[in-house]
Amino acid sequence: MRGTPIATSPALLEALHQRWVTPLKALGPADFARAFTHPESGPWTIGKYVALYSWHGKHHVAHITGLRERMGW
Repeated sequence: MRGTPIATSPALLEALHQRWVTPLKALGPADFARAFTHPESGPWTIGKYVALYSWHGKHHVAHITGLRERMGW
């Protein structure tokens, strides 16, 4: 499966997450408390959105891992 979209998906997700590390580490508590309004889901804080992003990434990795196990990749 090397080189296939399924094989490269975890690497792409890891690279995307790593890209967020530096700017997120630069934020302080007041930054995480800042609010914004999402056009579809309404008000959020940066902290709440980062927490959802973290959970969502783990959720996708679990789907990919399960698919690889079920398919024997």
